[in-house]
Formats: sequence, C-alpha cells, structure tokens
Amino acid sequence: MTWDITGMAAIANIGASPQEIFAALCAGQESRKPLKAFDPDKYRAAYAYEIDDRPQGGDIPRRATRWLTAVVRQAVADAGLGEDLSHVPVLVGTTMREQRSLELWWRDDADVALEDLHFGTALQAAFGASTTYTFANACSASLYALGLTTDMVEAGMADTVVVAGTDAATESGFGTLDRVQNGIPDALRPFDATHRGMLMGEGAAAVVVQRAGTGSGPVHARVRGVSMNCDAHHATAPDPDGVTRTVLDAYRRAGVRASDIDLVMLHGSGTPLNDATESSVLRRIFAGAGPGPRMTAIKAMTGHTLGGSGLLSLVMAVLAMKIGTVPPVLGLADPIPEATGLGLVQGSPSSGDLAIAQIDAFGFGGINAVAIVEAAR
Repeated sequence: MTWDITGMAAIANIGASPQEIFAALCAGQESRKPLKAFDPDKYRAAYAYEIDDRPQGGDIPRRATRWLTAVVRQAVADAGLGEDLSHVPVLVGTTMREQRSLELWWRDDADVALEDLHFGTALQAAFGASTTYTFANACSASLYALGLTTDMVEAGMADTVVVAGTDAATESGFGTLDRVQNGIPDALRPFDATHRGMLMGEGAAAVVVQRAGTGSGPVHARVRGVSMNCDAHHATAPDPDGVTRTVLDAYRRAGVRASDIDLVMLHGSGTPLNDATESSVLRRIFAGAGPGPRMTAIKAMTGHTLGGSGLLSLVMAVLAMKIGTVPPVLGLADPIPEATGLGLVQGSPSSGDLAIAQIDAFGFGGINAVAIVEAAR
C-alpha cells in the first residue's frame, strides 16, 4: 500500500518555503549565527541556527505555534484543500512543544495562557481542527506522526491527514545540551572528523497525506512505508541493533531492498556517537548493494530542528527526487572513518535519477523512525 503526499510546506532558518530551503541547501552557504535567543555568556556554545523573527531586544512566546499554523496553511493550500480541517486529523510531532513560551512566562511574566501551550488550541482557532494529536517523541517525532498517519489511512479512519512538526529553541534544552556534550561545537558538522556535537535549529514542516488516488491535484511523492521502534538502549547513545532493525523493517514495509535506495537523508546530528553509529549501520546494510545511494545531512545548514527534523528532511528528499539533485553536506571535508565508502555528497550538489529515498530520524532514548518515499512519476 502507498500513500500520496499532495501538499508540502516548510520554514527554517534558511528559507520560508520548501523551494527556498532547498535552493539554500544546494548553494551551501554557512548559515549558523551567533546565539540571540539567550544570553551567550551563560553557555560554552555561542552559535545556533535560529529563525530571525524576534523583535529587537527580546523574545516572544508562541513562535513554534505560529510556524505550525503557517506550514499547515501552506501545505493544505498546496494540496488544493480549503482551510476547513474540521474533518481532517492533524498530527504534530515535536520535542519541546511550547516550552519556550513557558520559560518566558516564568522568567519575564509573558502573556501565556495554559491553553496556549497546546497546539490544538491554535489549530482549532485557525482551521476548525477538531481532531489533533501531539507526539513528543524527541527527534523522531514528526516521522512517528507520519507512521501513525499511514496507519490511520490504512485502517479507514481518514482519507486525508495533515502531518506536521515544529520546534523553537528553548533555553532549558540549549543549556542541557551545552552541559552534557563533551565538545564545544561552533558549527554542526555531520560526519566530519571535526564534529564536536549538536547545535539547535528552529523550524517547522508539514505534509498532506491522502489515500492513494483520492486527491484532486498533483502528487508530489508517495510514502511506501514507515518503521518505528523504541529500543530504550540508552538515554543518549544510539544502539546499532535498534537502528538496524528500524531500517530493515522500513524496507520490509515498503517492499524494497537496500539496492533500490537512491538517496538517504541522514539523521546526521553532528554528535560523534550518532554519526559513527549511523555510518556503521548503513555501511553494513549497503554492503554488496551495488554502488549505493547518495547521502546527505541537512542539519549542517538548518541545525537540529528537533521534532520536525525528520519531516523537514522528507520534504527536502521529495524536492531532491523531483529535481534530480542532492545538496551537499556543508563543511564535510574529512569524513569520519566509519563513513568510508558511503556516498556522502561533498562540496557541490550531485545530480542523477532518484526514485526512492530513505529518511532517517533517531532520537534520544532509542526512539527511531525511518521512512521510505517514492518519487511520483
């Protein structure tokens, strides 16, 4: 069974639409900026990948919610749907929800009501959405939401579902990472020998998923299968076996083999443990599978957009398949030994025919998700 992607939208530090973001990725320009949201003197890391939409001299609440409603509006318009979502479920993946708003309320007495902390409040007000679910599944959250969406459609619960992910940088999250990471990253450099850790990004993404053949407009791509697990191996260290099981189960659900994959959108968090584990797993999986797929990691330019990162990578994968171009991994000059032999795109975009893409998302606590997406021909 396949599911049609009929609408797409995204917002990140490097663009306010999927096309803008993809063009920036292909251009490969450095996008990190000095930290603005919080006092940088409190932290070792001094950079982030923030969206520049704060007023001068302060932060504002509900930014994650505003991005969420913006991408949902763009995605349903792209799908040719009206804005009445009273009968369309909306599934949202996130890591922090509106935790930044809570921080601003606690510290600065910002005007934040309890109901503002729930995304469903804004979705109801903007679109009349009566069926909304929020999944806080760490960095895999939006792909978890996508997997649950395919289950809903297959079970006959809905023919159309909106899937979204959104996160704003939070001081508590930034501070925790700053203290637990061994290195002090000045940039997020996935799979490069200089990688020192993760830096936060901000953004949101959304797609409209419909039962195959039921939409009225063009189909961007098709979801072939989504796999999810929680191996609970360790709070922060990924488990190679848990990651491997997720990838292979995604292939089984999608009815593909390793040799069928043309593109891998890597999780690529820039942390030594994740990069080494993901590389080692993929080397084993693609061993003997021909030349192997092209691979890229967009967090090198967007930062780690947390719960929405998997869906943002998926939207970029769809555009890569449409255009036949894979953006490079920014700053990748000296790949780590574990990545030897992988088709990491370096320096400039790589062109070619791309029919099937794999999207990886691996979160703290062993919360893993992998999606397989097929180009619409």
